Amino acid sequence: MARSLEQLQKRYNSSATPQKGMMRGGGPRGKRGAGMGMTGTPKEMRKTVRRILGYMGGFKIYMLVVLLCMLISTLTSLIGSYLLAPIIDKIMLAVKPDAVINMSGPEKIADRIINSFSGTFEELTGSNILGYILTALTILGTIYIVGILTMYTQNRLMLSVSQKSVERIRNDLFAKLQNLPLRYFDSKPTGEIMSRFTNDIDNIDMMLNNSLTALLSGAITIIGTVFFMVSTNWILALVTIIFMPIFIQGGAYIAKRSSKFYRGQQAALGAVNGYIEETIAGQKVVKVFNHEDECKEEFGRLNDDMREKQFKAQFWGGIMGPIMGNTSQISYAVTVGIGGILMCTSGLSPGALTVFANYARHFSMPISTVSQQMSTVFAALAGAERVFSVMDEKPETEISAKSVQPTEIKGHVVLENVTFGYTPEKTVLKNISLYAKPGQKIAFVGSTGAGKTTVTNLLNRFYDIETGIILIDGTDIRDIKRDTLRKNIAMVLQDTHLFTGTIMENIRYGRLDATDEEVIEAARTANADGFIQKLSDGYYTKLEGDGSNLSQGQRQLLNIARAALSRAPILVLDEATSSVDTRTELHIERGMESLMKNRTNFVIAHRLSTVRNANAIMVLEQGEIIERGTHEELLANKGRYYELHTGLKELD
Repeated sequence: MARSLEQLQKRYNSSATPQKGMMRGGGPRGKRGAGMGMTGTPKEMRKTVRRILGYMGGFKIYMLVVLLCMLISTLTSLIGSYLLAPIIDKIMLAVKPDAVINMSGPEKIADRIINSFSGTFEELTGSNILGYILTALTILGTIYIVGILTMYTQNRLMLSVSQKSVERIRNDLFAKLQNLPLRYFDSKPTGEIMSRFTNDIDNIDMMLNNSLTALLSGAITIIGTVFFMVSTNWILALVTIIFMPIFIQGGAYIAKRSSKFYRGQQAALGAVNGYIEETIAGQKVVKVFNHEDECKEEFGRLNDDMREKQFKAQFWGGIMGPIMGNTSQISYAVTVGIGGILMCTSGLSPGALTVFANYARHFSMPISTVSQQMSTVFAALAGAERVFSVMDEKPETEISAKSVQPTEIKGHVVLENVTFGYTPEKTVLKNISLYAKPGQKIAFVGSTGAGKTTVTNLLNRFYDIETGIILIDGTDIRDIKRDTLRKNIAMVLQDTHLFTGTIMENIRYGRLDATDEEVIEAARTANADGFIQKLSDGYYTKLEGDGSNLSQGQRQLLNIARAALSRAPILVLDEATSSVDTRTELHIERGMESLMKNRTNFVIAHRLSTVRNANAIMVLEQGEIIERGTHEELLANKGRYYELHTGLKELD
C-alpha cells in the first residue's frame, strides 16, 4: 500500500523528528534523515553568514586587495561618467554659441582637467572642440582600461578565495564525519549526508563566486554614486534617495518569504537524494518483490513535493529582480523628469542632467543585480545551515579525564554487570558479565535482537555503557583512548566492505604501514592467497563496486586477511560466515582458525556448527545470558541451546 507524503517526509525529510527503530543486535536504525532540520530564524541566519565569512578570514590580504580593486573599478566607472558632462556641454556650446550653461563645481574641475591635456590634440586637429573631445575620449579610455584590469584582478582573486574557502568547508565537513559516533550514521541516510557534500556546498560555492562579489561591489557603487549625485545636484540626489526605503522594505519582505521556501527546497532535495540512494542500494530486493511500481509512486510523491517547494522558492526568489528593476525604472523616470524641470528653471546644464541620469542608473543597477542574486544567496544560506548542522553534531569524545594509552594490550577482557540501551526507554543488555583471556574463543548465540552484536559494539566503544564496567587488561575501556582501543580490536563483519583499489591496498587497510610481504603473509593466514594468485593481476587486481567482481566468500576472505594484518590481540567475528554456502564456510573457517590463534576471540554465531569448539558459549535471550558453558555442557543441560541444536540447527 502506498505511503502518504507525510509518512515519506517523516522518513526521508531532514526536518523530520527522529523516530527510533531497532537494527540487528538492538542498535538504533531510526527514521531516515531525522534530526537534520533548521529553524532558520534571522539570528541563526546571521550566525550562518558569520561562519561562512569566518572561512574567508584566512585570506585577509586577498580580500583587502579585492576590496581595493572594487573601489578602483567603481571609481573609474563613476569618474568616467562624470567626464561626459563637460563633453556634452562643450558640444552644446559649439552647436549654439549663445547658449548659457552653468557648470557645477565638479563639472568645472573635470573641464579644467580635460583642458590641461587638450593642447596636443588641438594642434593635431586644428580645432579646439575636436581636440577637447579627443582628449576627453583618451582620458576616458585610460580610465576604463584601468577599470577593466582591476575588475579582472578582483575576479581572479575572489575566485581563488572562494574556492579555497569552499575547500576548507568541505574538508571540515568530511573531518567532522570521521569524528561522529556510529549512532549518527545509524539514524541518517547516506543520500541525505551526501547531499551536504554536493548540493549544499555547491550552493555555497556559487554564492561566494558570484553573489558575494555582487554584494560588495554593489555596496561600494551605491555609496560612491550617492556621493557624486549629491555633489552634482542635491535636489535630484534627494529625489533618487527617497526611493531607497521602497527598495529596502520590498527586498526585506521578499527575502523573508524566500528564505523559508529555500530551506524547504533544500530539505526536500535531501529527502529525494536519500530515497534514491536507498532504492539503488536495494535494487535487487525491489526487483525480487516486484515493487518497481510502488517505488516509482513513492518517488513521485517525494519528487512532487520537491517540485512544489522549488516552485515557491524560485518564484519568490525570481520576482525580486523584476520588482526591483521596475521600481528602479520608476525612480529613473521621476529623477529625469524633475531634472528636466530644473534644467529649464534653475539652469541645470544638459551635461549635468545626462550624467545624473547615468548615476541614477548606477544607483539602481547594483540593487537590481543584488536582488537577482538573492535566490542564490538564500539557497546557499539554507545549504550552509544544513552543512553547519552536521558540523555542530557532538563528536566522539573521551569521557574520562585519564584517557590512557597502554603500551601493550594482551587481551584479558572482563564485563561486569553491563546494562545498556540505545534509547532510555528500551534496555537491550541486562547485567551482562563474562571473562575472556588470550587464546580463548567466546561465542554468543541467541535469537535475532537478543543483544549479541550490541556486546561487540560496546567492546569497541561505538556506544558507551550506562551501568557496569568493561575492563581490558584490568583497565576500564572508558579510560583507554578510542583510537588505541580500536587498533587492538579486529573485526570481521557479516557485511563485507571493500574499497575501490587493488586487492593489495584493500588488505593493507588493516595496517597501512605493512609491507607487501606482510600483506601476502596475511592473505595466506586467511587462506585467501590461493584464489588471489589465480586472478589475472594477482594482488594488483583492481576492485570496484565493493568487490563485485569477486564472490561473497572471496570478499569475506579478504576481510579476514585485513583483520589478520592488523595484528590486533582481540578478534570479533560477527556472523562472518552467515551469508555463504557450507563449502565456502569451511574454506573461510580454515582461514579464521589460523587467525584466531593466540587472540582473544568473540564469535557471534549464525550457525551452531561454527561454535562447537568454543571455550565458552553464551546463550542470550532478551538481553540476558540465560545459559553459559561448552558445547557438551549446554547439550547436557537440555536448555535453550539444546533446543536450538536439536531443533532448528540454525538461529532465527
